Amino acid sequence: MSTNVYDVIREPLITEKGTKQEKGRKYFFSVRPDAKKHEIREAVERIFNVKVAKVNTMIIGGKWKRVRYRPGLTSDWKKAVVTLKEGHKIELT
Repeated sequence: MSTNVYDVIREPLITEKGTKQEKGRKYFFSVRPDAKKHEIREAVERIFNVKVAKVNTMIIGGKWKRVRYRPGLTSDWKKAVVTLKEGHKIELT
């Protein structure tokens, strides 16, 4: 695995559901499919200068789409839900 923390976290996911979860100190990120929980924890702590309490991950399966009448499958991707310790906050906007 790469040692660069910016390779682990691809982008923050800013959605309506994710914005509501920020009150509970939970933040959503799109991460590399081969990223481990401890790598995600280290990356978030180093990038945003916060302390992480818990990391939950899930694989989101690709969806069937049609392009010019040909069916195809979009790529699978990995989502991480990072819960911060009490008193820590990330300003994404």
